[in-house]
Amino acid sequence: MTYLANRTLSVRRARRQPLRTLLLALGLTAALGLGACQQQPSDAPPLEGAALGGPFTLVDKNGKTVTWDSFKGHWRAVYFGYTFCPDACPLDVQELMRGFALFKKEHPEAAAKVQPIFISIDPARDTPEVVDQWTGAFGPDLMGLTGTPEQVKQAADAFAVYFKRGEETEGGYLMDHSRIVYLMDPDGKPIAMLPVDKGKEAVAAELARWVK
Repeated sequence: MTYLANRTLSVRRARRQPLRTLLLALGLTAALGLGACQQQPSDAPPLEGAALGGPFTLVDKNGKTVTWDSFKGHWRAVYFGYTFCPDACPLDVQELMRGFALFKKEHPEAAAKVQPIFISIDPARDTPEVVDQWTGAFGPDLMGLTGTPEQVKQAADAFAVYFKRGEETEGGYLMDHSRIVYLMDPDGKPIAMLPVDKGKEAVAAELARWVK
């Protein structure tokens, strides 16, 4: 089977898989909304008080150790995905970075306080070099992180991220996973989910709402 055929096969399978992921994401959104927004004023951060984020240890493109505390003092836009993802991850990250670029153009000083972060959920294939090449396609502002399976699981668990490896086929395997971009404040506390599904303008507006 050719590479193009493999790619086409992977895309078709990926488009059949999101139902479970979508239901999970919707359930997570509802749970976070109830837990974080109940009894709060309307102008409070949607995820305020949610149990999200926490210690992790991963590596960057140079194999250098990066921890959650490495970003202390910076806002963080965090997305979990994988570089072999045929369509979902590229689309999500593209809208995240397009929205960030628009926000950066309109609010350069505030944007300097934000670090977009991509964390791989597929450490078997996503080496630091692979992650670096993939994130580089979205611009220099996106930081890519990976690690051992145990390190990746720790990070995913801290953010209540669901992921599962699919069955091996001739075209490789896919990863089923939740698709959420978390906006975290300089202290590492959850603030909101960036609406990458609504386009770059919505992402930029949400960043402008919270990052000052």
